[in-house]
Amino acid sequence: MDARSQTAEDHHMAGSTYVKMSSLLFGVILANAVIMGMCEPTQSWSDRAERGPLDVPDSTILLQNDAVYQLVNTSFSFEQAMHYCRGQSSSLTTSGVKEDEEGAQKLLLKSNLKSPIWFGTNKSLNPTTHLPEQKTEFPGLSFKSKDGYARVNATFPSLSAVSVCVRVQWDPRHKNVSTVFSYAATVFINEFQLRGKIDESKRKQADRKVRLALLIQGQHHAYKAELPIDEDWHHVCVTWHSSNGFWAIYVDGNKGDSGHGQAREKANDLYGGGIFILGQDQDTFGGTFTEPFVGNLTDLNIWDEALELKQVEALNTCSQLVTNHKAIFRWQARSLTVHHSVQNVSATINCPGSLKTPQRQEEECEVFDGWSAGQPQYSTSDCTHTFPFICRSSKEHYLKMKELRESLRSSPSPFMQRLMQYGMTADEVFSDTVDGQSWTSLSHLLNVSEQVVLKEQKQLEDRDMASLMHVLSRAADLPSMANHSRRDAERLGQSFVTIADSLISQDDSSKWHSIKEVVKGPMAVIQAVDRMLINLNPLLTDDTDSVQIHSHNIKLQVQQKLLSERSHISAFCGFDVGNRDCISVQAENMKELHNNDFRKVTVLNTWYSSVNCLSEREENITLSPIVSDGSQRYLGTVLGSSVISSTVLADGRPISMAIHFTLQHRIQNSSMKLIPVCAFWDFDLMFEGGGWSTKGCTVISTQNNLTSCYCNHTTNFALLLQIYEVQRSFEHETGLQILSLIGSGVSLCGLLFTLILFVAVGVPKSDRITVHKNLIVALTVAQLLLIFSDWAVENQEACWLVTALLHLFFLSSFCWMLVEGLLLWSKVVSVNISEERRMKLYYVLGWGLPVVIVTVTLAATLDQYKAQQYCWLNLQSNVIWAFAGPVLFVLAVNAVVLFRVVMVTVASARRRAKMLTPSSDSKLHALDLTWAATRPVLILLPVLGLTWLCGVLVHLSDVVAYLFITLNAFQGLYIFLVYAVYNSEVRNAIRRIQDKRKALSFTNCSQPISFLPSQKSPSASWVHSLPTLSSPESSESSTPMSASTANPLIFKNERFKEDNIVSFPLKPANRSQVVQLTAFKPSGKDLRLT
Repeated sequence: MDARSQTAEDHHMAGSTYVKMSSLLFGVILANAVIMGMCEPTQSWSDRAERGPLDVPDSTILLQNDAVYQLVNTSFSFEQAMHYCRGQSSSLTTSGVKEDEEGAQKLLLKSNLKSPIWFGTNKSLNPTTHLPEQKTEFPGLSFKSKDGYARVNATFPSLSAVSVCVRVQWDPRHKNVSTVFSYAATVFINEFQLRGKIDESKRKQADRKVRLALLIQGQHHAYKAELPIDEDWHHVCVTWHSSNGFWAIYVDGNKGDSGHGQAREKANDLYGGGIFILGQDQDTFGGTFTEPFVGNLTDLNIWDEALELKQVEALNTCSQLVTNHKAIFRWQARSLTVHHSVQNVSATINCPGSLKTPQRQEEECEVFDGWSAGQPQYSTSDCTHTFPFICRSSKEHYLKMKELRESLRSSPSPFMQRLMQYGMTADEVFSDTVDGQSWTSLSHLLNVSEQVVLKEQKQLEDRDMASLMHVLSRAADLPSMANHSRRDAERLGQSFVTIADSLISQDDSSKWHSIKEVVKGPMAVIQAVDRMLINLNPLLTDDTDSVQIHSHNIKLQVQQKLLSERSHISAFCGFDVGNRDCISVQAENMKELHNNDFRKVTVLNTWYSSVNCLSEREENITLSPIVSDGSQRYLGTVLGSSVISSTVLADGRPISMAIHFTLQHRIQNSSMKLIPVCAFWDFDLMFEGGGWSTKGCTVISTQNNLTSCYCNHTTNFALLLQIYEVQRSFEHETGLQILSLIGSGVSLCGLLFTLILFVAVGVPKSDRITVHKNLIVALTVAQLLLIFSDWAVENQEACWLVTALLHLFFLSSFCWMLVEGLLLWSKVVSVNISEERRMKLYYVLGWGLPVVIVTVTLAATLDQYKAQQYCWLNLQSNVIWAFAGPVLFVLAVNAVVLFRVVMVTVASARRRAKMLTPSSDSKLHALDLTWAATRPVLILLPVLGLTWLCGVLVHLSDVVAYLFITLNAFQGLYIFLVYAVYNSEVRNAIRRIQDKRKALSFTNCSQPISFLPSQKSPSASWVHSLPTLSSPESSESSTPMSASTANPLIFKNERFKEDNIVSFPLKPANRSQVVQLTAFKPSGKDLRLT
């Protein structure tokens, strides 16, 4: 024993003389306990009378504003002190916490104790070991340009074997074949290369991999080895040996591909004096670079030997390679010639590390020595030494326990009365004794409580639940003693599980709420079961490799195995019908433990068929709902399965590792949609005792009311079911999707035809037509993007672009709808703004405002802008209001405009009706007014966007959903019919074109010379005039008509059909003027009048 330990023991001996004693007998008993603690420090539990913390003298209790400190003036080892406090639902005072240090000093002065006491730290004594991961920093190179490369400045001899290892981050945006490195010699260019390409056969982004292939001495092997595409660095090693032509590709320490190549005849070694290039393929020696690599590289090392698997695994863990060969190139040397486009980056590598069993050392724990010069003084001592200690609990817990104990004393519950019949008292139930000699008494208390629980069919009172939880908490930290057998541990465990089963089966949530100060809900029972199982594990597996304990709703199993290369632990399943609830540890994890020199593994599994009250409580569920479209409404999230847990001990050390589990849905309702979420209970998530978390857990598959999950740690797992009310059936949902797709296609065609007509037929320019054109352009692009948005989901960058463009053009569409409303308002209500200034304002509002909104939204919410599963705005954040807000404003303004237009139209129709229709015909008046009100609504609804108001009512009925899809998906068709087909301006423009073509056709057939205007027929109009040269005779005539006597007169009478053309050719005569009239009819016959 060292000097400091000896001093600590001296302090311990001296400290006992300063304790105030109520009687000489108590002093003798206490001294005897101290002496026993010195002789057997590992079993120095208190031998005092069984008295609860609420009955101890005031000198050992200190009440503060928020906490209560209890001095345990009996020497325990540090681990025993921790167990004692935890058994009392309290904690050991902690160093560095000012309140604990001040409270401990006050309590020590109050009790006149000068002995050092144990103090805990923020670090636990036996923390759970995770499969290790350490971070290492490397300088790296980033290749972003097609010209980027790095040349290794090293001399290469002839190589009969070679190994090249490098860490890679692959850029998923680069689709072409990439060359990670290439080695070329003057004699042969394609000596040694590593190439890769992304496997495009996987549609889902998460499933895509990079396929790697080696090119050795001109022989190109298949792209087979898989490299994950993610944000992590991945270790890639390639090896080759000329003696047998064996080559291999290793990814993250695992063999990805291997084979035997065919070496060249009479030249098996790689030629020396070559050039090694990173990031490019050499088509000529040291030049003509092709097939560039895009991504990041670091930690390149080259050896003139073929590394073995264990050496590659060591490199993957960032360990130093043990080899007799000297490396040709090491990354630390950084002897590289780097192209100017290649950038330097810092690479943070998450190395898997090593899990070697550490050599056991004597652990030292912290001891509080009091205050000196206004500062707390600490020292350290061997954790197996014994000192007094102080437990800290909340004031609410202390007062509630006092209230419950006094209540059971004065007015025992039926359950307590039954216990009293077996000789138990309330003091024994609330006792805080957990020493070695209490095993028998505590085991007896558990056994009696079990019998009463099984016989009592009535529900427990809340104070009974608190008292039983106190008993379980004490038993959970009962240490395993060598003088007890496995059967003793099994009997105690059976009683423990039966009582725990009765507690988690209590279905009155108000009872749990009333004792929340002392019991943090049903999961506190599950936590106690886990602690009991870990403590009793050495006894339970003393002479067997597997033990099972179960009750009606709980099944518990302990499996123990010696580790070997082929070790595996069989899956643990509950005893429900079909054993569908199962959990398992992967064989790869067992192999990894064996590779890290662990000898024995113990897996502790528990299964809870149901945990009442917990499944009905949502206050501990902080998950956001998976927001969907209007076809379903979110109702809530509940616990929807059994609870299953797993704890792994490697050589007695808790190890956290990846777990697979499958659970059956306990809630089945055909009228509801259930979305499962894999979750675990995090005891540190909330102050109230924890909450459900999904960190590190993902859903693997869901089918037939079963969900399989993967979690990267061990703890208590369950399925949370998010419940949605299905608003419509699958058939209706499919029908709406098909209708939406068809409508979008038809709408797109209608918009394109309308735009073509506006441009092609020469509709007279006006501000109204210009606004129509801009609205049609915005809607056309938006519909086109919407149709093809599903194809962009697989590519994140493309999906981001489509989302931003959809946001922009749909927002622009609504802004131009607002412009339509403002323009209509200016026609109804006189606005003194010039047309030129007005159009500038309209362009700013229609295109400029959407650009500003989208830009600001992208800059402010870049990480939350896009939804995860589709190319649209994130509905789970406030980003959606960057679209919904402007849309609601536009609809509100346009609704006011439409109302004003209808009022003006109705008033005008009423005035006209009074003037033209007899006052007695009231029915005709009503019809005219109804049509006057309906006509502008039908015409203006699609342009003003008011059909989108139906979207608010979609969830009410399938009919409304079909109406909404029809009105909006076919919006383009509606615009085509109203503003193109039945638009008088468009029809007149088309008629003018047709008239010109027909007139040109007829005049070309009759070869007219000129036209004369007609003053007599007001209904006639000139069609065409083609002047011709006058005949010689006409030049000699002196009559007024001599200049045009060779010209026919052609008239179009609009009272005839459009193709009835009347021609009056005027021909000169020698002596008298003769007029010949020819009328062309559709029949082809002509009538001449001379």
